[in-house]
Amino acid sequence: MANNTGGPWGGGGNRGGGGGDDRGDRGGDDRGGRRPPEPQIPDIDQIVKKGQEQLRVLMGGGGGSGKGGGKGGPQFGRGTIGLGLLAIVALWVFASFYRVDTSEQSVELLFGKYYDTGTEGLNFAPWPVVTKEILPVTLENKEDIGVGADEGLMLTGDENIVDIDFQVIWNISDPKLFLFNLAEPRETIRAVSESAMREIIARSRLAPILNRDRGVIAQELKDLIQQTLDGYESGVNIVRVNFDKADPPREVIDAFRQVQAAEQTRDTLQKRADAYANKVVAEARGQAAQLIEQAEGYRAQVVNQAEGEAARFISVYDEYAKAPEVTRKRLYLETMERVLGNVDKIIIDQSAEGSQGIVPYLPLNELRRNTTAGQGN
Repeated sequence: MANNTGGPWGGGGNRGGGGGDDRGDRGGDDRGGRRPPEPQIPDIDQIVKKGQEQLRVLMGGGGGSGKGGGKGGPQFGRGTIGLGLLAIVALWVFASFYRVDTSEQSVELLFGKYYDTGTEGLNFAPWPVVTKEILPVTLENKEDIGVGADEGLMLTGDENIVDIDFQVIWNISDPKLFLFNLAEPRETIRAVSESAMREIIARSRLAPILNRDRGVIAQELKDLIQQTLDGYESGVNIVRVNFDKADPPREVIDAFRQVQAAEQTRDTLQKRADAYANKVVAEARGQAAQLIEQAEGYRAQVVNQAEGEAARFISVYDEYAKAPEVTRKRLYLETMERVLGNVDKIIIDQSAEGSQGIVPYLPLNELRRNTTAGQGN
C-alpha cells in the first residue's frame, strides 16, 4: 500500500521523490491546496469567434458554449428590434410608392378589384392591400395578318380567291377596360381584324381590290375593327391599317396576269371607241343643229320674200286698177329690162338701113365668145 503523505490533494509529501507534485516546492496556501490561476488575456481568434456567434444569433441562428453545446439562444436588444422595424418600413415604402412615365398609365387594384387609375409622376399604392399594373398606353403594337402560308387566302364577292397581307397598328386607350375585359388582347385583335377583312372582301369584286380600292378598303377595315372592339369594351384604339399586299394565289398568278392584261386592252379599246362615238355624235349633232338653223333661215327668207312679192303684187294691182294702160306699159318695160339686161345684143335701126342701103356688120365671133363665157359663168 502506497504511503500517501501529500495531504488531501495528493500532493507530493516526498519532496525528494520523482513522483511528487513539483508545485509543492513552491509552497501552498494556508489550507494546503493549489493557488488560483492568474487571469489570462484573450487572443484574437477568441474575439473573432465570439463576434461570429453574436452575428449568428442576430441572423436567427443559435449559439452554444462549451464542448457539450451548452445552453444558448437568440438574444435581441432594443437596437436590433429598431433596426428590423426600420428595415420593414423602408421595404413597405419602397413597395408602395411607384412612378408612372409620360407614355404609361397605371391601374390600382384593391384586393384584385379596380380601385383607381394612376396619373403621370409619383403615385402611392399601400402594398399589399393595393397593388398596381403599369401599362404602356402610347406604345404602338403591330399585328401582321396573312403572312403565313394560306393564312391570307380570302374569297371575293365574284367567287375569286385573293391573297391578302395587312398590318393592324393599335395602342391602349383605356387601361381599365384593357386589363379587365381582354384575357388575350393580341389574339382577340388578330381574330377581329381577320374576320372584318374577310367580311369586306366577301362583298367586293376582285378587280377593284387589286387595282384602285385599297385605300377605301383600308379605311373601311379600320372603322369596322374599331367598331367591333368598342362593342367588346376592350379599351383598344386602332391607329391605322397598312394594306401591304393583294395578289392572286401563286398557283394561278401567271394566268391571272394574262387575264388582267386582256381586260386592260379591252378597257383601252372600249375607251377609244367611246371617245370616237362621242366625237362622231357631237359632230352629227352640230351638223344637225347647223342644218336646222339653215332651214330656219331659208324658211324665214322664203316667207319674207313671198310676203314681199305678195305685197308688191297687191300694190301694183292697186296702181293698175287706177291706170291700166300706163301700168301695163310699165310692166312691159320692166319685164323687158329684166330679161334683156344681161344679154349681149345689137340693135339695128331698120328705118336707117332701108333709107341708106347700109349692110349691117355683125361681129359673130365676138358674139359667140361672149355667149360661151356667159354659159361658163
